Amino acid sequence: MRLTGMLSRHLRVLRYFLMFCLLLAALLIALVFYADRQVTAASNKRLFNDAQAIPARKVALVLGARPGNRYFTRRIEAAAALWHSGKASWLLVSGDNRHADYNEPAAMRQALINKGVPSAAIFCDYAGFTTLDSVVRARDVFGEENITIVSQAFHNQRAIYLAQHYGIDAIGLNAEDLDFRHGKYTQFRERFARVRALMDAKLLHRSPHFSDDNIRIGVDGKNSCPGDNGGE
Repeated sequence: MRLTGMLSRHLRVLRYFLMFCLLLAALLIALVFYADRQVTAASNKRLFNDAQAIPARKVALVLGARPGNRYFTRRIEAAAALWHSGKASWLLVSGDNRHADYNEPAAMRQALINKGVPSAAIFCDYAGFTTLDSVVRARDVFGEENITIVSQAFHNQRAIYLAQHYGIDAIGLNAEDLDFRHGKYTQFRERFARVRALMDAKLLHRSPHFSDDNIRIGVDGKNSCPGDNGGE
């Protein structure tokens, strides 16, 4: 009898634990779907696939990626096309440079120069550690509240969602995306990145890691990409 009672209690605890896990999983799934819908809706009528069709704006924010990978290459191609079409006067390349041997903005700048964009038209943000950092620093550090964002469509949607919550008027030029076979892992991570964006914007009201500088694009030319010596 004693053994039976202990077994019954253990089964009851296990049942409650499984119910809790199922409820937690259901809440997580609901949150993922809610965040996805919120982020997607924010970019409605704000995304463009053709550099010739997008409205002209002074500055385009080019979001960083690992130098040389397909996302990086296609963002550079889209950003160069945007500048050559006359739809952006300056390109703000923003990415990660937290380690001395890893510099996304410098690689983006050189790749754009190789595509015929003059170095004088490129400004660098070395503290774009996250999408939120890149978007909010475009306003807080570089003084731009009306921007075009250049990345793949899924990334542009999240960036525009964040921009709206931080008082920035943004549209997006979609760089060519990867097919499902090559991009499935990134697309899976994006579901959770959207949850994080929702939390950052609505609950945490997170600020960029650094926002002390004050650089004006088109005015502070000598500070466009300090430390870089790439030619045109």
